[in-house]
Amino acid sequence: MPVKFEFAFANTATPAGGVAVIFSTTGTALSGLSSIGAQGAVAKAVDLSKFKGKALASVDLIAPHDSPADRILVIGIGEADKITAHDWLKIGGTVASKVKTAEAVTVYLDIPGLTLTPRQVADFALGMELNVYAFDRYKTKKSDDDTKETDKVTNVQIVTEQSVDAAFAVTKAIAEGVILARNLVNEPANVLGPVEFAAQAKALEALGVEVEILTEVEMTELGMGALLGVALGSERPPRLAVMQWKGGAEGEKPIAFIGKGVTFDTGGISIKPAAGMEDMKGDMGGAAAVTGLMHVLASRKARANVVGIIGLVENMPDGKAQRPGDIVTSMSGQTIEVINTDAEGRLVLCDALWYCNERFQPQFMVNLATLTGAVLVALGTAHAGLFSNDDALSEKLTAAGLATQEKLWRLPLGKDYDKMIDSKFADMKNTGGRYAGSITAAQFLQRYVKDTPWAHLDIAGTAMSSPTDEINQSWASGFGVRLLNELVASHYEH
Repeated sequence: MPVKFEFAFANTATPAGGVAVIFSTTGTALSGLSSIGAQGAVAKAVDLSKFKGKALASVDLIAPHDSPADRILVIGIGEADKITAHDWLKIGGTVASKVKTAEAVTVYLDIPGLTLTPRQVADFALGMELNVYAFDRYKTKKSDDDTKETDKVTNVQIVTEQSVDAAFAVTKAIAEGVILARNLVNEPANVLGPVEFAAQAKALEALGVEVEILTEVEMTELGMGALLGVALGSERPPRLAVMQWKGGAEGEKPIAFIGKGVTFDTGGISIKPAAGMEDMKGDMGGAAAVTGLMHVLASRKARANVVGIIGLVENMPDGKAQRPGDIVTSMSGQTIEVINTDAEGRLVLCDALWYCNERFQPQFMVNLATLTGAVLVALGTAHAGLFSNDDALSEKLTAAGLATQEKLWRLPLGKDYDKMIDSKFADMKNTGGRYAGSITAAQFLQRYVKDTPWAHLDIAGTAMSSPTDEINQSWASGFGVRLLNELVASHYEH
């Protein structure tokens, strides 16, 4: 049964049962002892456990009889001068993992020798929210009276010296955006197809986002032969969702984010092996991240003009599906020889990129896609691949990745790689073969951005099935939402 936390913030509080959470940096006194009572007994128990305040170390105690709490959880946070913004998320996540069964939690963030900012407190709460996310809506668990159980709500009171309401409103928006992205990636493909995904984007209108949904009729008129070719084998029609958040100065050029949204990828006629194909419900992780980002920006009223575009298709084998050797014409007028129908994401993105650039003339474009298995070979699951035609944009993205620990690693582009996708029969082919597979995919996309600053994030190793950690216990991570929100907040708001 998933847990939901209901947060309250106070200057002082005495726990009424439940769990009291206190903290220690390396070598300093414990927080909160005056409020939970039995200071000597708690301090002695912590000392006997050889607890030294090491980061994320913990001691879980049954509270002494004269304490108003039932349990006392002691968490180490390491050396005070080395704690980063992301560390507060990890600390919050660590606490959340240990208090999920509690009805009430009192957290004492009035830590001796350490004055927290409102954002640090809010980041702690964000870490708690992200940790307890669980996608189990299709599990038919029953309670004793044979009715479906409802979500469990735990009241969390955080004791802090500062008012954090404004900062918490921002991190709550971030939590909602990440969870939206996770939900979209976790949904099975029989529930979430292109039309249903487009409806999720359309729902952002409730937050003030302007949303247009282009059908196959409009895309045919625009000449999006590359994107439409991918959808030919599916009974489920394609969609292009165009989301606009207008929070910046009137007339200022927007910044743009584009996501690959293949709601299920069989590989088409170049069909994938059966083993692991169920994971291809997550081949829309880029579109999920863009949708989650637009939710965050609108919820926190970001002071920027932002466009989000997602190309939504299903790639299926069928008598109508495109074949290896077919040649399609993209919206740009450039022709593409389809060598492998499983290299479909770039066909979706190239039309979405061209459309975005032509219509909005943005300051820059960043696209996200679970594009290649080759990026997993190169980088594993610790970094997403970054490709860019602009050093300044690349540096900003890298810095945002380090700040959020949604890390990027820049890989090269160049003419030698570009030659690998030249075709004998068309302007280009959609794959350059086995070697440098992630790079040739990026080279393909670069042909559709002109001189606009652009970056491509290959998130195949980070958006789904990546290792769990203190702030993510889910198969779908929501990778990219926090990264791109940090990019916008740090550089593009006024």
